[in-house]
Order: sequence, then C-alpha cells, then structure tokens
Amino acid sequence: MGASSESNHAAPAPTPDQIEELVEAARYDELEDIVRLFSIGVPLDSKDSQGRTALHMAAANGHLVIVDYLIQNGADVNVTNLEKNTPLHWACLNGHLEVIKSLIMSGASVSALNSHEKTPVDEVVCRGKLEVVDAINAAVVQAELEGVTVS
Repeated sequence: MGASSESNHAAPAPTPDQIEELVEAARYDELEDIVRLFSIGVPLDSKDSQGRTALHMAAANGHLVIVDYLIQNGADVNVTNLEKNTPLHWACLNGHLEVIKSLIMSGASVSALNSHEKTPVDEVVCRGKLEVVDAINAAVVQAELEGVTVS
C-alpha cells in the first residue's frame, strides 16, 4: 500500500529560491549545483521571473558543458523567455560558436521569432557578426548531413 500511494504524489513544485539558484548556477558555470538541484527534483526548464531558464543562462554565457548537460537531461532547446528569445538567440548575440553548434545539433530552431520579430540570424546580421552567421550555416549543414531536422 505504501509504495503505490507514494508513486501517486507529484514532486513538490520548486521554490522561487531553488529556481533562482538553478538559473544562477548555469550563469556562473556551476555544474555540481545544477546536478544537485536536478537530483532533488528541480525541473531543468524552470523559469525565473523573467522567463529565463538554466539553458538560457548557460547559452548566453558560453558554458558548453552546462548546455550539453541540460540538453542531455531533457531541457527544451526552444524554450522562450518573456521576450520570446530562445537559448540560441542568446548564444548568437554573445558569439558563443560551440554553444550555437550544440544547440542546432540538438534541434534548436534557427527560425524562431522573438518579440521583436527577429530570428537568431536576424539578430546577428543586423549587428555585423558575420562569423556567427558562418557558424550557424556550418552547424545547419552538419545537422542536416547527420539527419537532424533543422527548422
């Protein structure tokens, strides 16, 4: 009786402090803290008050190991914040080429529109970041060659 009744209980919702700790751990490249929070049931796609997730922060700051851990453990690569920016938007804006490649190889949409109606490519083109455009194009080609659907 005890085992079946326990399995019907959902994990408690994470507290705002736990969500903030998760997002900040991703921002500051603290993998051990992320693993600990995930192990106690904090969902990796938890959003802070600005709609940011751990993946947004890891992508924005170029923390490839964190990005890969989050993706491997089910983080949504196309999650949006309050301004509808995806982790790929942020990785592109900050020029994190390896993170861009990882996100695209994991199915991140290169055509997602943010609240300014701009795709990640639009955001970097208007800022003259041609090396980022080249990295996006190379990742898209590699993804397609490896059978990853690119949208």
